[in-house]
Amino acid sequence: MSTNQQKNNNEEEIDLGSLFVIIGRGFSNFFKFIGSIFKGIFDFIITILIFLKNNFIKIAVAGIIGLVAGFFIEKSNATKFGSKMLVEPNFKSAMQLYNNIQYYNDLVKQKDTVGLEKTFNIDKETAASLKSFEIEPIVNENDIINSYNDFILEVDTLTVKSYKFEKFKASFTNLDYKVHKIEVIAEKNDVFRKLDDVIISSIVNNKYFNRLKQLTNENLNRTDSLYRENLTQIDSLRRVYMNVMLEEAKKQTTGTSIDLGGEKRTTKELELFETNRQINGDLKRIAEEKSNKYEVINVISNFQPVGYEIKGITKSYAFKLALLGMFLMVFILLLTKLNSYLNNYKK
Repeated sequence: MSTNQQKNNNEEEIDLGSLFVIIGRGFSNFFKFIGSIFKGIFDFIITILIFLKNNFIKIAVAGIIGLVAGFFIEKSNATKFGSKMLVEPNFKSAMQLYNNIQYYNDLVKQKDTVGLEKTFNIDKETAASLKSFEIEPIVNENDIINSYNDFILEVDTLTVKSYKFEKFKASFTNLDYKVHKIEVIAEKNDVFRKLDDVIISSIVNNKYFNRLKQLTNENLNRTDSLYRENLTQIDSLRRVYMNVMLEEAKKQTTGTSIDLGGEKRTTKELELFETNRQINGDLKRIAEEKSNKYEVINVISNFQPVGYEIKGITKSYAFKLALLGMFLMVFILLLTKLNSYLNNYKK
């Protein structure tokens, strides 16, 4: 019996020992794997550095050639000027605005000076000086949050549960931001003030957007009038309650009386006060909305009368062509190495 027990104990010790050996090997292999990853990254970085060291002169020469070429191109090209306008489209008019800006830019790309002359009512020289029209949103995370809050207030609870904020954010497009920036680039610095009226009127004069603006403002005015009537009625009720309380107070001074409705009247006054506060808050919100929705497009800032000169190293032809030259040289050198490797591989 004791011999069997000793045998079982020895077998258990052997099993535990084997288990620890397996675990140890597992950890050892894991750390070797991690080490091989870091070693591979290190070897890759060293290989890149050796490649750059061996071909530094070739890459530098290509960069210098691109720099000189870009410098001569800049000297031969006319100086360019830019100007920006900030707008806030209402009534889902952002898409139409983007389409119009794209149309103006297409006229510039096609060098359709006649179309530009007719569109902006400018002379041929001014039309030829226009080089690009661009529009992009002013990205603001608060716009997404506020839009989601409005969405929650409009839909039922079940829809909100199935439509999380992450999904809403993913569906939020450039057109949904509130403020957008329009930038025009030209070779003359005094042409921009002739453009903003045409850009805005192309949206403002749209019958559909004008109709929406009219209906929205009529509804806001109607709601504002209704709330103001409610305020007047609440003030009248408060005066009635005040008169009743004064009368009750006079009765109490002339004799003993038990007032069972005093607490109830106090509660009613508090309810009237809270309703008054809520209506004033709604009136403030309506006033802000009327201010924002008074126009189809709110112009936050117009084009500057005199445009700014476009400078900066990242916008320089010399910088761009120098980078392009270096990248092309690296690409050619890599192709040469690949070709050499393939030739040796066949052998």
